[in-house]
Amino acid sequence: MREVGTGHVTLEIDGHRADIVLNRPDKRNAMNQAVLGDLRTAFEEVDADEDVRAIALLGEGPVFSAGMDLEMMAGRAEEGGELEVGLGDVTEVIADARVPVVAGIKRAAPAGAFELTLPADFRIISEDAQYGVIEVKLGLFPSAGAPTRLARLVGLAKAKELVLSGEFIEPEEAERIGLVNEVCDAEDVDDRARAQADRLAENAPLGMERARKVLNATLNMPLEESLEYEQALSGPLTDTEDYTEGFEARIEGREPEFEGR
Repeated sequence: MREVGTGHVTLEIDGHRADIVLNRPDKRNAMNQAVLGDLRTAFEEVDADEDVRAIALLGEGPVFSAGMDLEMMAGRAEEGGELEVGLGDVTEVIADARVPVVAGIKRAAPAGAFELTLPADFRIISEDAQYGVIEVKLGLFPSAGAPTRLARLVGLAKAKELVLSGEFIEPEEAERIGLVNEVCDAEDVDDRARAQADRLAENAPLGMERARKVLNATLNMPLEESLEYEQALSGPLTDTEDYTEGFEARIEGREPEFEGR
């Protein structure tokens, strides 16, 4: 495991899985300008590593993240300035990642930390987590993608309930409405997130990459256009080595060994 940038994020490659870990445990992994910059750098580095096929996004210590650093945000309000790297910049990098992202959410992910998890493809949360957007109780509203992404994840009515109430959602309810994929004990979150990323990394990387693009784009397209896009991305895969390997392995009754070619 190595530190990225200022050291507030660590990065470790384990096989085909990359662990990107918020590393500011003394501040409950609250995100200041340094953390945001390090996160963006880490995701960009992993995106350029063709050996990586899945990412686990985790928090060092007992919690995932307390959200945005309150002192930084208060100072920003007084100065009326913009962040050099904003939370929205980081969520867009995650959304545009080449490989699937699994967020492991331990005990706390309010406000900005909640928004950070939304562009992930899988969310695994602890049964005691404080999870939700509380910005309307702080004089603003979540604007790093939460209103838009929530409406698409759970529907407009539920998105309005979460954003406008500023209340946390119970983890079991979050699982019921499809906001998270799994609820488990806090001590198991990181391991479950890593295990899910490892399972994803066993699949054909080109297929996953293109499927993720279609899934992320389809809600913005008319049905006919989305179906055409799907076919345009899937057709060339039949000429890849992974396509041949996948079918040969199934016929021969063995596990495929995909190379991303």
